[in-house]
Amino acid sequence: MKITCFKAYDIRGKLIDQLDERVAYRIGRAFAEHFSAKTVVVGGDIRLTSQPLKLALSAGLIDGGCEVSDLGMTGTEEIYFATKHLGVDGGVEVTASHNPIDYNGMKLVKEGSRPVSGDTGLFDVQALAESYTDADVQASLKKYADTFVSDEDFVQGQCSVLTEKLLATGQYKALSIMDAYVEHMLSYVNTDGFTPLKLVVNAGNGAAGKALDAIEVAFKNKGVPIEFVKIHHEPDGHFPNGIPNPLLPESRADTANAVIKHKANMGIAWDGDFDRCFLFDETGEFVEGYYIVGLLAQAFLDKDPGAKVIYDPRVYWNTEDIVKSAGGVPIKSKTGHAFIKERMRADDAVYGGEMSAHHYFRDFAYCDSGMIPWLLVAELLCLQNKPLSEMVAQRIAAFPSSGEINSVLQDPDAAIANILQAYEDKANVVDYTDGIGLEFDKWRFNLRKSNTEPVIRLNVESRGDIQLMQAKTKELLAMLK
Repeated sequence: MKITCFKAYDIRGKLIDQLDERVAYRIGRAFAEHFSAKTVVVGGDIRLTSQPLKLALSAGLIDGGCEVSDLGMTGTEEIYFATKHLGVDGGVEVTASHNPIDYNGMKLVKEGSRPVSGDTGLFDVQALAESYTDADVQASLKKYADTFVSDEDFVQGQCSVLTEKLLATGQYKALSIMDAYVEHMLSYVNTDGFTPLKLVVNAGNGAAGKALDAIEVAFKNKGVPIEFVKIHHEPDGHFPNGIPNPLLPESRADTANAVIKHKANMGIAWDGDFDRCFLFDETGEFVEGYYIVGLLAQAFLDKDPGAKVIYDPRVYWNTEDIVKSAGGVPIKSKTGHAFIKERMRADDAVYGGEMSAHHYFRDFAYCDSGMIPWLLVAELLCLQNKPLSEMVAQRIAAFPSSGEINSVLQDPDAAIANILQAYEDKANVVDYTDGIGLEFDKWRFNLRKSNTEPVIRLNVESRGDIQLMQAKTKELLAMLK
């Protein structure tokens, strides 16, 4: 059986066509067998199909020789935390993050929350999953449910029956690590120094609301004077307010308007599995993730002078300037969580950041978290006693950027080649870390193909000249079209 939902960093595909319970079973069994895993934690986001897929995945893990601990409805970072905290052999989060509602997928890690990507075993898992015969899989599935897959009603499945059968094996159990997770989250800040703050929080009807509620309880128990204004807070797999993806400008209005309405100090929004966190200043203005990377790099270097900081090659002049000025060591890495985590481990970097709002932390098993960033920025608001807009205004003026601009092209390779031919001779630096990155005296750009979507991505920045950045952005987009 050919399986088409394996990508460079994770598993993601269209339901029924590319991913169903039979495929999930194959993946679980192959994961267990390929990595010789004996203990694995699993969780799933709020999508309606995540539960049946997770149970089928668990059946495959069990048949591969695993004991499975099911954390229930979780964000991806809860799986990362649990894998390291519990010392198990691996973890799998069933999620499609910000993809359309008719998609789902999985993110896999090995022991110590080390990522499983195309370079570290993901395609080996795919090959093994494809090698099982249909007859073998069907016979195995019969142990758990008579009608395991129903194309007519994929969502309903037979979750209750399947759960009972899994429990009966003695190799499956429900588990909560929320208390330990919250304790770890709060270890990144000194809550004694918090002054009163009002924060708008938008979970996007995803998985973030449950974790945020647990943090709120811990704050109240400690007497931390933070008030949360919650919007789209309740988990809802129908996504009544749209798929949560604040990276898209059209998905930001509800958070921005709530910040203004409630006169909040900051707005925070997450994607569906909350491994990305997006911030809005007190005026409701969206703060590009690029500048949050610089803010967090400064925060870590204040506590750990001389530390190493990883950044992605799309935009980085601001980050390099901040890190070098603070006595740190800036290190460029290819874009993507698997690459950045690997580089952080190799260099023992304290922090890594991508402009796409993925932030990575050494003390979080080098993994990305959507909760740690806003906690650190909230602490900065209290310590510096000035608004977020003021914190980032100087950096935005010093290094204005275009933000990431996506274009759908029929032949992205030809487009990149044309751009390279037009600008290469004039560039001071030509970098191939990820796509093409060309530097000139006063401006630079990066152009790369997406690893997960059929688009080409452009980023442009300049040294203190917003008109130059805008003009060059317009020029490059015209050439691409």
